[in-house]
Amino acid sequence: MTGTTTAADRGLPTWARSVLVFALIYIFLVGVSSLESGIKVMGADTQANLFESVNNPIAGLFVGILGTVLVQSSSASTSVVVGLVASGALGVDAAVPMIMGANIGTTVTNTLVSLGSIRQSDEFKRAFAAATVHDFFNLLAVTILLPIELLTGALSSIATSITEALGGSAGSEWKSPIKKWVKEPVGWLKDGLGELGLEENFLGTSMVLVGLVIVLAALTFITKNMKKLVADRVERSLNAVLGSGGGTVAMVLGLVITVAVQSSSITTSIMVPLAAAGVVTLRNIFPVTLGANVGTTITALLAALASGSVDALTIALVHTTFNVIGIALLYPMPRIRMIPLRAAERMADLAVERHTMAVAYVITLFIVIPLIGVAIFR
Repeated sequence: MTGTTTAADRGLPTWARSVLVFALIYIFLVGVSSLESGIKVMGADTQANLFESVNNPIAGLFVGILGTVLVQSSSASTSVVVGLVASGALGVDAAVPMIMGANIGTTVTNTLVSLGSIRQSDEFKRAFAAATVHDFFNLLAVTILLPIELLTGALSSIATSITEALGGSAGSEWKSPIKKWVKEPVGWLKDGLGELGLEENFLGTSMVLVGLVIVLAALTFITKNMKKLVADRVERSLNAVLGSGGGTVAMVLGLVITVAVQSSSITTSIMVPLAAAGVVTLRNIFPVTLGANVGTTITALLAALASGSVDALTIALVHTTFNVIGIALLYPMPRIRMIPLRAAERMADLAVERHTMAVAYVITLFIVIPLIGVAIFR
């Protein structure tokens, strides 16, 4: 890490980098608000045409996977979904499968990281198992919870109850303390683009595109700066906790680290080389992965606060609820907990025997199947 850090980066004081992170979070929230406002400007007909392909929940699931793989960040994709819900372009029911798809799509990063050890068989076997255990857990959670949600609406009902407990009701707005802080810059953006003489649809599209760029760029720089602030502490903490084998503590650690760096991909990707080196075992790594799943939902919650929309807060809480319930259902019972672990170990064995299997696995799971699914179910 030291070799890739520039002199300017090393010279930036911790307090200054911390202030920069808070400024970037504000810019991120402005981007989410711009996305929401742009979709509203585009009009109902345009919105319907853009998002009619995700009316089918299975298509929505695959769109969530593809969108997250494309931007390499579930934080970014779920923030976009929150913006769509806040604008009214996407309903909560349609957004739930997309959120679940984002949970699957985000695992591609650490799986790709594991391919870096492909020439050393023993290291690659450990690294690939450590990466794919995240894949298999999220796939198992979606397989169980998506049908339950479609049949009963359980997750959205729980999230709605929490939202109502916080003082909101479906379809309404609530007085978010953050919303008024981010609306003014969005107003400046809208006025500035309006002075160019753009038609309403082009104005809305421009605001959406600017919002997307701001969201992606802000999250990238937040992650980069947070990694510089806490990276050394992260690795020391992981080694200490994982070495002791504490499952619950490791889960909490995964959550805290992910909230700190605003990226579950960083948390899980740090563990891949640790596993490859044999520093920690697959079973010790597993709970950190689950904690990272919960920690990454903080970004969508921040985006919902910026929107002031009750429905947006509800879908953000669905993301958190999904991950918490998934852990509660699958982790406590040893036989069920072993399913992702054994699947990851078996996939690692196959990948070591034939390296092409590893590449084919990544391409098939994260690109081919979602593309076919969208084509069939849209």
